[in-house]
Amino acid sequence: MKVSTIQNELNSLAYHGRGIIIGKSADGEKAVTAYFIMGRSENSRNRVFVAEGDAMRTKAYDESKMVDPHLIIYYPVRVLGNKTIVTNGDQTDTIYDLMDKQMTFEQALRTREFEDDKPNFTPRISGIIRLEKDGMNYAMSILKSAEGDDSSCERFTYAYSNPIAGKAKFIHTYNGDGNPLPSYEGEPKTLELPDVDIDTLTDLIWTNLNQDNKVSLFVRYIDIASGETETRIVNKNV
Repeated sequence: MKVSTIQNELNSLAYHGRGIIIGKSADGEKAVTAYFIMGRSENSRNRVFVAEGDAMRTKAYDESKMVDPHLIIYYPVRVLGNKTIVTNGDQTDTIYDLMDKQMTFEQALRTREFEDDKPNFTPRISGIIRLEKDGMNYAMSILKSAEGDDSSCERFTYAYSNPIAGKAKFIHTYNGDGNPLPSYEGEPKTLELPDVDIDTLTDLIWTNLNQDNKVSLFVRYIDIASGETETRIVNKNV
């Protein structure tokens, strides 16, 4: 298994698109998650992250420049009981609503497909963290078109029980820039999660995202024993 540092992985591409990182802190005491967005178009770059209770939503930075909000404005983060949901689209609400009706993470996502942004057909990436009495577990999912064919949806779910301290998994939407944009391929990547506080990790991720394309970043530490959270949000547009 290849293990990379956050610095090396984020610097490996100029354009990851949107990305989710989930793991367990080096001391084994916290669930760690990060979500970032990047953008090439003016519409994609015209966004900020805004905290809303324990949730987080995207918002237009300049409302007068917003062209098409349907894939741009959504809740990337929502909390349902002991579960924290992190996604790159409005499937956050689908997962929240259907899990609240006793469906599983995977069952909820079977009602969704990749985004309708032809010709890219951007993958929908999702993650969920569960806090349990004996620790934490998490899962990640990607819904993508079959080799760019929008008549076929490929669905992959990866579940991680009792994850290793000091390691994280990373999944993102694109394998670089292009036209159309090439979709992510393979399992989530394994990253070293350094033994640092939330501010240091936030700075590490933000600093190593491509300067031209990065837009916003969300980072959260969740105490596994108590459920207490620390959250940081960084926006390029301020």
